[in-house]
Amino acid sequence: MAIERVGVVGAGQMGNGIAHVFALAGYDVLMTDISADALESAVALIDRNLERQVSKDVIMAETKANAMGRIATTQNLPDLGPMDLIIEAATEREEIKTAIFAELQPHLKPETILTSNTSSISITRLASRTDRPEKFMGFHFMNPVPIMQLVELIRGIATDEATFKACFEVVERLGKTSATAEDFPAFIVNRILMPMINEAIYTLYEGVGSVQSIDTSLKLGANHPMGPLELADFIGLDTCLAIMNVLHDGLADTKYRPCPLLTKYVEAGWLGRKTKRGFYDYRGETPVPTR
Repeated sequence: MAIERVGVVGAGQMGNGIAHVFALAGYDVLMTDISADALESAVALIDRNLERQVSKDVIMAETKANAMGRIATTQNLPDLGPMDLIIEAATEREEIKTAIFAELQPHLKPETILTSNTSSISITRLASRTDRPEKFMGFHFMNPVPIMQLVELIRGIATDEATFKACFEVVERLGKTSATAEDFPAFIVNRILMPMINEAIYTLYEGVGSVQSIDTSLKLGANHPMGPLELADFIGLDTCLAIMNVLHDGLADTKYRPCPLLTKYVEAGWLGRKTKRGFYDYRGETPVPTR
């Protein structure tokens, strides 16, 4: 099936990035969210990010204008019914994702491919809650989407070859690189990355090092572009905790137990950059460690 029209569910950090790269690659994009403000902010952010690409001579001004012209928005989820491919990029909570798919199902074409940008939840389980498990798979983009090259493709147990091939070809058209992951908790990237972040939080919790010393050590000692605590704030501490809980529950291994300090920050509503406080306080001109 030729994919030309793409629906994106969620206008947040991941959703707007996904809409950006699809519009730039020539797809017609319909982005939906329950919040009109979120949709307005997402479109404005896409416009700014595309303009940044123009200023750096990555794309031409005409290319930006064409991409913006391909993006439409709606607060009505069933409006995504005519789309060829739908990418769910809602918050990392299984009950929210399954509710979205349930509301979408009656309005979809029989051939529409459903995918989830989940970073950890079982694709097989999500697919089983839909009417098309053979046309369902994981389509996991990295953040920030316009910059990061990798897309993880995850088949559920029922995903058919045609669906996988169609999504693989989409990744190629986006100019990105795909990596195929088996449907195990957190797949490849987060199976490796999140325990490292969690261990960095334990290192802080146990007083082995300060926020700055931990981040500086990994940036200069392991050549990481961001320290693990800085990266956790960028990802969102609620997302980090959700992924660690999936790993801990799904693999039944105590090495994946979320650090109590991570849980405390999430309970406080200190989720990182998006709430202006996490392991750093972002309310001033320069981020300052909060612990």
